[in-house]
Amino acid sequence: MTKGKGAWFRKTFLGVMLFFMYAPIIVLIVYSFNASKTMANWGGFSLNWYDALLKDRDIMAALEVTLTVAVLSSLCATVIGTTAAIGINSMKRRWRNTTMYCSNIPVINPDLVTGVSLMFAFSLLAVPQGYTRLLLAHITFNIPYVVLSVMPKLRQTSNSLYEAALDLGATPSVALRKVILPQIMPGVISGAILAFTLSIDDFVISFFCQQGTQNLSIYIYSLARRGINPKINALSALMFVVVLALLLTVNILGGKGSPEAQKKRARKKEARMARKSGTLVLEENTK
Repeated sequence: MTKGKGAWFRKTFLGVMLFFMYAPIIVLIVYSFNASKTMANWGGFSLNWYDALLKDRDIMAALEVTLTVAVLSSLCATVIGTTAAIGINSMKRRWRNTTMYCSNIPVINPDLVTGVSLMFAFSLLAVPQGYTRLLLAHITFNIPYVVLSVMPKLRQTSNSLYEAALDLGATPSVALRKVILPQIMPGVISGAILAFTLSIDDFVISFFCQQGTQNLSIYIYSLARRGINPKINALSALMFVVVLALLLTVNILGGKGSPEAQKKRARKKEARMARKSGTLVLEENTK
């Protein structure tokens, strides 16, 4: 296969794949503005279903549960995951690799297995049903993702700055707060946003750990079992837009913190300084 044909094939394959992935979502978003109650015909543009969505008390209650669980679980998972990543990074290589393998198991483990395992664990430990179980479950499955987001930033940092801060009289906690955290902050923020996104988007684990309470994903599932409701289209469209915005934010923050982006910013800064110096020299010669 020639180079031109290979490039054409890759672009065509990518276009077809993206079409089949996002065409159903686009259709869902378009029909969320349909004035008709059925998807069989188009009744004109309308925001009635978004208005009905905001006035539905059950949906608002599920939204409150979803947002509070997402915020609290992402904050707790970020603190625990960042602390764990710093501890793992300070281990010897063999133990660090072993610990990372164990940390990655929940990521590659099927959500079904994780959900059933957490359900049995909460039952054995007599954890109160409802909101508490749901929150603990989300914190648990979010921690490994925070660790995976923070570890690359820790590997890019040098221990010499931390050791220099200790030599200059800083306590370990002050050196951690003033030296380490500012360097890994892009990874911490990315991990927090990723944890928030995963918490909003989760269904399987929440389904096994939600006894007595409902988040949005479970509420949408219960509505869909009774038939297609136009409010589902509106709610799903809003969730897709929010998750997409958060993922774009994660990618932007990750790109800014990459070594290539840092080198590019350094080159731009050097170029600005060179232009500024040249301008000053020219003005001085003119005088």
